[in-house]
Amino acid sequence: MLQIHAVKAFNDNYIWLIQSAGNQDVLIVDPGDAGPVINFIEKNDLLPAAILVTHHHNDHVGGIRRLDDLYDLPVFGPQHEHIKTVDTPLYAQADQQLHPSFPHFRVIDTPGHTPGHISYLVETNLFCGDTLFAGGCGRLLGGTAEQLFDSLQKIKQLADDTRIYCAHEYTLANLQFATAVDPKNNNLLERLAKTEALREQQIATVPSQLKVEKRTNPFLRCDDAAIKKAAEAYADQPLDSPLAVFKVLRAWKDDF
Repeated sequence: MLQIHAVKAFNDNYIWLIQSAGNQDVLIVDPGDAGPVINFIEKNDLLPAAILVTHHHNDHVGGIRRLDDLYDLPVFGPQHEHIKTVDTPLYAQADQQLHPSFPHFRVIDTPGHTPGHISYLVETNLFCGDTLFAGGCGRLLGGTAEQLFDSLQKIKQLADDTRIYCAHEYTLANLQFATAVDPKNNNLLERLAKTEALREQQIATVPSQLKVEKRTNPFLRCDDAAIKKAAEAYADQPLDSPLAVFKVLRAWKDDF
């Protein structure tokens, strides 16, 4: 069983450290800031083994050079994005050995937030950067709605007990939007209340579970009649496909 640590960075980022079950080796996921990672590693006597990158935005890669200079680490990242600090580009593969101390990873192409975004699945843990958030999904910052919709469909097909390790604490705002879309969803209302209580205590709301997202995240429910009806009301026109619903939801959330 892997142990996964959350390192807080900036205002709302999470940098994930994946610790090997057998020793102190850790993989560092999306280190936008090196300082908090170094502090956590030294405080807990951990041994950095490699860096994993999901996409090129600075709040995910800004700390790589300092970490690499300090620890001399291999840096894995998406082959379709130009990231100078990545020395081992990855392509989608079901059985990827990233380090001898860790189980094999599945690397998944999840473009949309950015054109070359990838995600990492190890055991039942998905490190999905800014593709899927707790209660929401990423903005379109270089990728297309079609790409992001397809990426979310890939994630939706994973096992229900998959734990979603996204990179930001956006859950409360996402669920507030979700309730505007789907106000009669009791599962969603209950989740919102729990999230409000957690955030009042500054407790993290991630990771979430995929089965929870499938019940409460409107971006994974574009084929649901209630979501379609709400999107059509917002767009003031009929929508003929789940993709069309998704496009409206993404635009609606951008202006929410």
